[in-house]
Amino acid sequence: MKKLKLFPKIFLYTLSLMLMITLLASGMIYLLAPIMASEGAIVVEDIPGIVPVSTPRNTEVTRAILGSLPYTIVICIFVSLICAFFFSRAITKPIHHILNMTIHMTELETGAVCDVRSSDEIGELSSGINVLYQKLLFTIEHLKEEKERVSEAEKQKVDFLRAASHELKTPVTALNAMLENMILEIGKYKDYGTFLPLCKEQAEQLGKMISEILDTSKLNANIFDEPTQKMDVIPYLTELCRQYEMIAQANGQHFILNLPQHLVACIPPKIFSKALSNILSNALAYTDVDCKISVYITDQTLVVENECSPIPEEHLNHIFEPFYRPDYARNHDSGGNGLGLYIVASILSALKCNYSFLPMEKPLGMRFSIDL
Repeated sequence: MKKLKLFPKIFLYTLSLMLMITLLASGMIYLLAPIMASEGAIVVEDIPGIVPVSTPRNTEVTRAILGSLPYTIVICIFVSLICAFFFSRAITKPIHHILNMTIHMTELETGAVCDVRSSDEIGELSSGINVLYQKLLFTIEHLKEEKERVSEAEKQKVDFLRAASHELKTPVTALNAMLENMILEIGKYKDYGTFLPLCKEQAEQLGKMISEILDTSKLNANIFDEPTQKMDVIPYLTELCRQYEMIAQANGQHFILNLPQHLVACIPPKIFSKALSNILSNALAYTDVDCKISVYITDQTLVVENECSPIPEEHLNHIFEPFYRPDYARNHDSGGNGLGLYIVASILSALKCNYSFLPMEKPLGMRFSIDL
């Protein structure tokens, strides 16, 4: 019996119960019929004007009851079979449907849903399974996204460390060669007074580069430490742009700030300010005297434009890579360390903000757009 499935079990249990009731009822009729139909008299109560009489019982009643008993039992068994079948089917059909759907759910089919056909316990079970499965799919999707994000972050970290080691190799080699030539007093390097300040300058530059590399390596952790805030970004952007406006005036550049009165957006203020600061610093660094830097918002998009020579397409394809500097900005004085736009891209990608950095035709220059 333990090996039987649910439908045969319910069918046999139901049939056994109905047959037991049928046999019990038939047995009672079989035992009581002769007694009820035996010879005797029925005394009619005294009624004024009527003489009391007695009526003998008919033994044919007993024979009729006992004669029809086998047919009654057969009919009851047949009815019991039909009732047990439909009862078992009504009970097991929704359970069988739930079983089939859970098999599809084990294969993570997105369209697998249990039909909720009633408000009883089976209906609540189906609804609970659906809710549980949707949460499971959501969790799996979230874990996939998290896995992809972690894998991408690890890949970026490896690429960044590889690029950083290559970038540090050049100044370290140059500094080491200069010091070695001074120790050996080779040629012009005998003049310690001239080359020691150069060595110190090279060491300071190297230290600054190492500090920027360490700050950049901590960037991904800092992005997720600061929660996003729903805020009016206009006062925040105005305050941030004010210092760069003063720098632009000192450089003889025109800084134009055109912002609406109110704009609500969800951003982490500190980390977003780092990205925007790098964008503005980059714009000021590559804008000539008497040229304009414009900051404005249109259709929930923050735009930073600067008049300059547009970056060629072959450089734009690599402009967000770490330590990448175009050919016309390969020195650290004008082109920096090539980490500014890499930091910007890392922050905006982590915040899932759409951005673009494209050349302009009228006037000639570059335009950086961020969807808030």
